[in-house]
Amino acid sequence: MPHLICVENVSKIYPFGPQEVRALDRVSLYVDEGEFVSIVGSSGSGKSTLMNILGCLDVPTSGHYYLEGQDVALLRDGQLSHLRGDKIGFIFQSFNLIPTLDAVENVELPLTYQRMPKEQRHQRALWALEQVGLSDRAAHRPSQLSGGQQQRVAIARAIASSPSIILADEPTGNLDPQSGEVVMEILHRLHRQGKTIVLITHNMEIADETDRIITIQGGHLAQQQSAS
Repeated sequence: MPHLICVENVSKIYPFGPQEVRALDRVSLYVDEGEFVSIVGSSGSGKSTLMNILGCLDVPTSGHYYLEGQDVALLRDGQLSHLRGDKIGFIFQSFNLIPTLDAVENVELPLTYQRMPKEQRHQRALWALEQVGLSDRAAHRPSQLSGGQQQRVAIARAIASSPSIILADEPTGNLDPQSGEVVMEILHRLHRQGKTIVLITHNMEIADETDRIITIQGGHLAQQQSAS
């Protein structure tokens, strides 16, 4: 059975004036269905570049990325958009909520691109907010929510389409310790429900909560190990 996520000798090079920056250098890794994996590394190590490739937001300069056995490079733009919307949920450190929309409208927004009927879209968004314990904040705008609540809205947005994969880029990075614990509890619950989760973090205490730790240094895969 193929790995859910398989990265083979992936490099990513960015032009920088007359020179080049090699953000990733021949990285190979895999993630199996149902795993909870963390990717750790210092700032500039290449972990966010790797996450963008895993999320089909960027493409490798060389190498191959297979998702569910499909070579992502062979997919057309429409197929990539469908893949992102159907299979992958994104959680970002900065929440990325639209300030003029309330919580339920923010959660609904990605579903509009899937041409989901309005009423079904609304019900899915309410369901997702319930999953993160924010049913009573559905009509609140981001400015009326704490940082922890905003991140929970962002998680609701990520799971509203019932993706099989959650990609979380420093989801606790802007939160106080208590709010960070709540977010991690939600991610663990999603994992128990069968979601595959890939988490970027610089916090080794958080990484130790996952099944496996992948360390990126200077664009290279430095280490893979089971978490303690």
